[in-house]
Amino acid sequence: MNAELEALLTAAGVEPHLIAPLARYGASVLEANRTFNLTGAKSPSDLAPHIVDSLTVVPFVAESLVDVGSGAGLPAIPVAIATGVPITLIESTGKKARFLQRMLETFDLAGEVVAERAEVAARDARLRDAFACGTVRAVSTAPTVAELLLPFIKPDGVAILQRGTMSESERSALSDAALVLAAEIGEERMLDGDHRIIFVNKRAPTPLRFPRRTGIPEKRPLCT
Repeated sequence: MNAELEALLTAAGVEPHLIAPLARYGASVLEANRTFNLTGAKSPSDLAPHIVDSLTVVPFVAESLVDVGSGAGLPAIPVAIATGVPITLIESTGKKARFLQRMLETFDLAGEVVAERAEVAARDARLRDAFACGTVRAVSTAPTVAELLLPFIKPDGVAILQRGTMSESERSALSDAALVLAAEIGEERMLDGDHRIIFVNKRAPTPLRFPRRTGIPEKRPLCT
């Protein structure tokens, strides 16, 4: 798997010094995926685009990164490999959390794994309003991911949302939700096809009532 992943990453234009460690990471993901459901990617050709996509946030990451719903570690593990920035991975599923801890140790990455739901972890004073930037690759609506992520971001920090196609109604709901969460939408940067990065800038501490209790942000997205 390593050789195939290395070839795919090389063809995608990944920087040469990152190819070997990213391929090792990808091979670890695919190997773990044989025994439990870590990711929907089942082959090197499935996984490589996700690794490459993770690297699109690298230019915007600084100081400290929180990643909510980390799963297999995308984008945070590739970002940490590329930058050395300390990462905190919020992942409630035990097997996934243990895999992520192993990846931190294998690649000697600074950071920690928090094995809690985001709605619970965001109540920890050590984690709340604490990080310079944050990411989340959940497939939920944009207002949902904003509510789950922004409580972890410190004022003047930024939530980096990787999104695909967005309707005008979802974009409007995200804008309204950001205001409720003491933030505002900033730049939107288009990538390949419909892929984009939306920056949500944190302006003040998140009101204490957010995030709402477990499951509610997904069931009843803000401002929709």
